[in-house]
Amino acid sequence: MKYIVFAIFFLPILTAAQLLQPPAEKFTRADTLRGSIGPERSWWDLKYYRLDIAVNPEQKSIGGSNTVGYEVINAGERMQIDLQAPLKIASVSQNGETLSFTSEGNAHFISLKAPQKPGSYQEVQIFYSGQPKVAVRAPWDGGFSWETDSNGLPFAATSCQGLGASVWWPNKDHMYDEPDSMAIRVQVPKPLVNVSNGRLREVVENENSRTYEWFVSNPINNYGVNVNIGDYVHFGETYQGEKGPLDLDYYVLRENLEKAKEQFEQVPQMMEAFEHWFGPYPFYEDSFKLVEVPYLGMEHQSSVTYGNGYENGYRGYDLSGSGWGLKFDFIIIHEAGHEWFANNITYRDAADMWIHEGFTAYSENLYLDYHYGPKAASEYVIGTRKNIRNDRPVIGPYGVNKEGSGDMYYKGANMLHTLRQLLEDDALWRSILRGLNETFYHQTVTTAQIENYLSERTGKDLSAFFNQYLRTTLIPKLQYRWKGAQLEYRYLDIVEDFDMPVRVFMDKKEHWLFPEAEWKSEEMGGQPGNFEIDPNFYIETEEL
Repeated sequence: MKYIVFAIFFLPILTAAQLLQPPAEKFTRADTLRGSIGPERSWWDLKYYRLDIAVNPEQKSIGGSNTVGYEVINAGERMQIDLQAPLKIASVSQNGETLSFTSEGNAHFISLKAPQKPGSYQEVQIFYSGQPKVAVRAPWDGGFSWETDSNGLPFAATSCQGLGASVWWPNKDHMYDEPDSMAIRVQVPKPLVNVSNGRLREVVENENSRTYEWFVSNPINNYGVNVNIGDYVHFGETYQGEKGPLDLDYYVLRENLEKAKEQFEQVPQMMEAFEHWFGPYPFYEDSFKLVEVPYLGMEHQSSVTYGNGYENGYRGYDLSGSGWGLKFDFIIIHEAGHEWFANNITYRDAADMWIHEGFTAYSENLYLDYHYGPKAASEYVIGTRKNIRNDRPVIGPYGVNKEGSGDMYYKGANMLHTLRQLLEDDALWRSILRGLNETFYHQTVTTAQIENYLSERTGKDLSAFFNQYLRTTLIPKLQYRWKGAQLEYRYLDIVEDFDMPVRVFMDKKEHWLFPEAEWKSEEMGGQPGNFEIDPNFYIETEEL
């Protein structure tokens, strides 16, 4: 059954599905300034950041500057830079001249003096300071986490997905534009260590402090930038990957060194599985680091953070209920999976966050597939369906920095698992996943780009398939009844033109049904008691 055809069209009319959509949300001008590509953002292309700050854990404060390097696309006189209260911009300068600025909430508009010649490279330096927002429930409600270790030493870290990197440093806080490279220079009191993204260039010893300079040589999304401060000890190893030797570096609290050496043995196993499925690790030049933090963990690029208590599962719990979730450390596998989907392929708008979370949740069962086989992977991903609420669509509203439903994780994973079944060709499926990371290497993307790529590579028009799972809360229901040995069946709760085939078994023999909205009938050649519907398809079933 290699040539399944979907008779579906672009932009289908949503009929009953529309009735399940939540009321339209009201958004403010602040939401638009944060989430849209306005005129004060669109005329310049971000090229480089140099973040130079001092962190004072005792006072829970930060201060310093960020130099923004950019190329002028079109002539512009005003530049939007974002920084969230209670942090304040002290001054802004360009070419040695002080620039004036006005503020509207967290958006700050800098008036430029020098002519901004299209094609030229320019830099603006922003000086700022204050006490950044304290994370309430990191990483979901993030900011700065200020804790202490068992020896009473400061233990601090940043996390800011969704909330925005401007919660702790001034930047162009929209996902569509990434710097090509970044320098991160952080001063911390002795005896503390700072770990950030990329590779460590130097450590400057001062009388009572140390300054750590890290350099990221690849494009990086804003929320992927991080600061981690603690009484860290370092160990590491070299992984022989698809692009050659890859440095794997680990920074953990001194008290947890032995536990980390044992638990982090899963890192090379993760890298082996994900390079198989997704292609080479996208940031060889910047290495891979796993860094202990005082919260659960986050996918910071080349500086993945870890706080899962050195145990398997999600804090010791199997999110799937299948037993397979305890075969791996959830934070190591999930957050590292984001290096491919979030940090390599990055959404342009928060509404498309499913590109990060759907593919990365799916990476969990691909890890199991690689190390334990397809049965383990299927049981795991099917088990995660109990976490799906179908409260609102997976894709959120555009232009206002608003993500869709949290179902983007496991509804997204089950959607992709279903698509794999439709292909019946695991070699092709693997080449598609690797092709995504090659085609969109170090790029920001839209849902439309991902959908079109998958339709093109599978040879199927998947528009109704994606409309069903991403843009509605409806799950296709296969309704069926028997008349003797004849099976009658149809789909309920589907968008217009949805006709996804489903694999069934009669007397253990594979058979494909092609349900549509209208009843169809088929002679199955067996007894109803010997009929099974493949559970690998994310649908609901009802026998009448």
